[in-house]
Amino acid sequence: MSEKKQSRVRFAPSPTGMLHLGNIRTALMNYLFTKQNNGDFILRIEDTDPARNFDPGAKKIIADMQWLGLDYDEGPEKDGPHQPYFQSERQKCYQKKLHDLIDNGSIYRCFCSSEDLQKRRARQIALKQPPRYDRKCMKLTHAEIQEKLNKKEPFIWRFKLDHDNKITIHDLAHGDIIFDPKNFSDFPLTRQDGTFTFMFANFVDDALMNMSHVLRGEDHLTNTAGQAALFIALGLPLPTYWHLPILANIGGKKLSKRDFGFALHDLKQAGFLPEAIINYLAIIGGGTFAKEIMSKEELIQNLDFKNISTTGQVKYDLEKLKWINHKWINQYEPSQLTEQCLPFLLAEFPEIDNLDKKKLTQLIQTIKSDLTTLTDVTDALRFYFKEPQITKKLIDQHFDSQLVGKLKPLIKKHLNLLSSPLSFSNEIKKEAKEQNIKIKDLFGFLRFVLTGQLHGPSITDLVEMLGEDEVKKRIEKVL
Repeated sequence: MSEKKQSRVRFAPSPTGMLHLGNIRTALMNYLFTKQNNGDFILRIEDTDPARNFDPGAKKIIADMQWLGLDYDEGPEKDGPHQPYFQSERQKCYQKKLHDLIDNGSIYRCFCSSEDLQKRRARQIALKQPPRYDRKCMKLTHAEIQEKLNKKEPFIWRFKLDHDNKITIHDLAHGDIIFDPKNFSDFPLTRQDGTFTFMFANFVDDALMNMSHVLRGEDHLTNTAGQAALFIALGLPLPTYWHLPILANIGGKKLSKRDFGFALHDLKQAGFLPEAIINYLAIIGGGTFAKEIMSKEELIQNLDFKNISTTGQVKYDLEKLKWINHKWINQYEPSQLTEQCLPFLLAEFPEIDNLDKKKLTQLIQTIKSDLTTLTDVTDALRFYFKEPQITKKLIDQHFDSQLVGKLKPLIKKHLNLLSSPLSFSNEIKKEAKEQNIKIKDLFGFLRFVLTGQLHGPSITDLVEMLGEDEVKKRIEKVL
């Protein structure tokens, strides 16, 4: 007999565009939570709005999930006991549950037009009343309803909230949350074209797919009240909830498209690693950890879902993400890092295709400590593929002319030692000390001559990277 699953959770994105950090954090928390609890992670696609479906078949969503390493147990392109996993293909499921609600008297037809609803809402606001549906159609008699149906007037089905009983849900962060149905509108379950609303489809799928927990953003809290009412109306057990804090920018405003890194696509293009993104999103707002750089497996072990912060928002700090990315770059295996850097280098230096992979790996290993994101590799290795044009004007901008006058003969004297990078470095350093020349100034000048940069690899590394002949050529050109 297979081991009993302790939790079933789902990530249910809409295919309306690229995944953003809020989506990813929701998916990640679902994944980590259920892996910690020997459960199943389900991917379900909420594609009931064809006008906003910009990712047919959720191909981009699935590719992004795979890139992030968030493997789901059930969902599109995988077998599972609750197929299909696209809401657009589950209309029969929704229709059946709708009939169950009709049979037990929990819903009613609403014939109000959009224009009527807008007028009544505006009037309520003008009278300083809470803007919510006034239950006009709930008061229709059977004869009035039949007359409207005979005239083929369009209608929707609305859920009739029970104003006499409060709704209680359990939230992992907040404990029991109590909603008073009197503060909510009777909400639509269908549209006039017969399709089903997000609220209703979501409830049905969570019920039929046996979701034990629903982990989603705090902005869904008002939806939860209505969906919990639907569970109660059909006598179904409520899932446990966790309404995750909203991701905010440094200024405290909800993260949006204007904030760099909002979309996963932006971070991928900017050279952030999937492990770094996952690592960062898991630890922000999650308390104090013995160490901050953790693999997915370590996150599963170390995240404490029993002591969850009740903060309303978590601030997204790009600088912290960069720091974590830098740490992950330095943890990558050499060949793995080369593969990750290769697309960025090829885009800038097509000739790299002819470079021996072993040599390329050596080059990247030498400069990897200077990389914050993978895109930095192009600037860090530019000197190798493109000889810098060092002019007298450039030298004068960075170095004192008297210093340069001392450095030129000193460097020229030791060029014959370049075949042994270490000997060249040691001897030139020794004589510089004798002449009271700062080693920092000597090596800074040499590095600038060879790379066009004031900071970067050591002189020994540069000689090994470029080779004796290329180093001599570049130095002699400047001297």
